[in-house]
Amino acid sequence: MAIKSKNKIDASFSMSSMSDLVFLLLIFFMITSTLISPNALKLLLPNSNAQTASKTHTTISITKDLLFYVEDVPLDINTIEAYLQKKLSGQAEPVVSLHVDQSVPMQEVVKVMNIAYKNKYKLILATSPE
Repeated sequence: MAIKSKNKIDASFSMSSMSDLVFLLLIFFMITSTLISPNALKLLLPNSNAQTASKTHTTISITKDLLFYVEDVPLDINTIEAYLQKKLSGQAEPVVSLHVDQSVPMQEVVKVMNIAYKNKYKLILATSPE
């Protein structure tokens, strides 16, 4: 009479819990990466305690060399207005974030502010926290 053991050890590994964890991490990183809007230009922004968080439709950057960028596209100051009108044409209340280096003269900032004022864009000046 053969005696069989009822305590057989199953050597298989269930991957279902591991795959659930991987998918949750994937979804988490996909959602958090869309919340970050990196500025590819290295600017030394002015400091301020007052911070406003708003959903911006585009960004305008002015470097210390007085080069103008709309997002990552280098433009001349004379072509920025037409480019923004084309880019923001379907938006109900467009919001533009202005990133300006500390050493840029105020006159250059006012040029961009005038473009936003003429086209009724809401303009937010980006600053670094103190």
